[in-house]
Amino acid sequence: MSFWGGLLIGLAALVVICLIGIFLYFKLKIKLGVVNSIIGVWLVLRDVPSFFKKNDAWINPDLKLEHWPLIKDGMHNSNSFLTYWKGEFWLAHASSPFHFASPDCKIVVWHSKDAKKWERSLELQVPEEDIRDPKFAVIHGKLFLYVLKSVDFNPEPYGTAYVVTEDGKNWSELKELTKNEGWLFWNPRTFDGKKWYVPAYWFLHGKSILLETTDGVDFNYVSTIHNGKYRQQNDRNDETDFSFYSDGTMICTQRLEYSENMRGDERACTNITMAKPPYTEWMEIGKDYTTRLDGPALFTHHDLVFAVGRYYPQVTRREHIGSALTTKRTSIFLVTEKGLIRLSDFPSSGDTSYGGVVMKDGFAYCTYYTSDIDKDWSWLFGMTQPSHIMMVKVPLKALEKVADEKYTEYEENDLFKLKST
Repeated sequence: MSFWGGLLIGLAALVVICLIGIFLYFKLKIKLGVVNSIIGVWLVLRDVPSFFKKNDAWINPDLKLEHWPLIKDGMHNSNSFLTYWKGEFWLAHASSPFHFASPDCKIVVWHSKDAKKWERSLELQVPEEDIRDPKFAVIHGKLFLYVLKSVDFNPEPYGTAYVVTEDGKNWSELKELTKNEGWLFWNPRTFDGKKWYVPAYWFLHGKSILLETTDGVDFNYVSTIHNGKYRQQNDRNDETDFSFYSDGTMICTQRLEYSENMRGDERACTNITMAKPPYTEWMEIGKDYTTRLDGPALFTHHDLVFAVGRYYPQVTRREHIGSALTTKRTSIFLVTEKGLIRLSDFPSSGDTSYGGVVMKDGFAYCTYYTSDIDKDWSWLFGMTQPSHIMMVKVPLKALEKVADEKYTEYEENDLFKLKST
């Protein structure tokens, strides 16, 4: 290569570094030095092939699912949740400039009679703080909305707060659950309509507990679901969800990260536990390496427990579960005592998952968020781009049939990836 050719390449690289630095400063408010800008260049260049790659999400045709966008407004919409109350679907999601924590982030609440035409009910924002991971609970006729608050750029929430409404129009002021300081709530549920249970994970990770309430405000400790902290070790137990069987037994999943390595961690997995009433003792079923269920939404139909959550389709020797450098999917799984069974992907790519599910009139209505489904970007790139709230509608009969067939296939061919603990 000639001197002038090398000089031109060097100048071009310098321009790219400057442009990335400017982009990160003005969009993400990050001040980078030369070294970090060079790393940024490498990350962008390694993602270039994904700009041209066709999305190859596996949509199981036997599920006969329908899908359509709900929110597609140029914002980074994420962390969706769905419930049904007073004859309408209620949707909550985060709206932000990007995936990372931002004081510009807000929670938006919508309602709809048909899950297609939506009317805004609430915008919730905390001055100088980030807000995310909304979860609804209908308790004694009132609609509660629980949210997580964060201040770190890398979104690590520190506590749970809530608002409540009796009519969907007039909402209370945001209040922190100071009695449960440091515990991050996931999805409250009830088995008998008298007592509600919520799994919560510790803000420093590594531990999850079960809390109970009768009024949606005063939550009391029931038991420890999982403790992954031992001496200097921490499996980084994160988002935790559960669902009931017909006899009241809970089956619960925990997101185990083990580390924050950009390439993921070979130990990352989904931990599965179970408990019978009164839920004071939990049995460790094992660790499942099918995926790490990020943003899980569990639900039960005819004593089959399903989970909508994140799937990592590009695990290699270098890129492990949790890698930010590969694409992701929102998928639906069967959750069993023998492990997870992937039933299908939903149309998704890049930064995706965090769903909510309503079962109504023979269908499962599932919301989630995703980057552009016509692309196949990495998770990291998707974090900086607009993302959409999507709806998938799945016939429950088809879902049950696929689950039964897949379970038989997994048993006959020993395909489960669960390791007992």
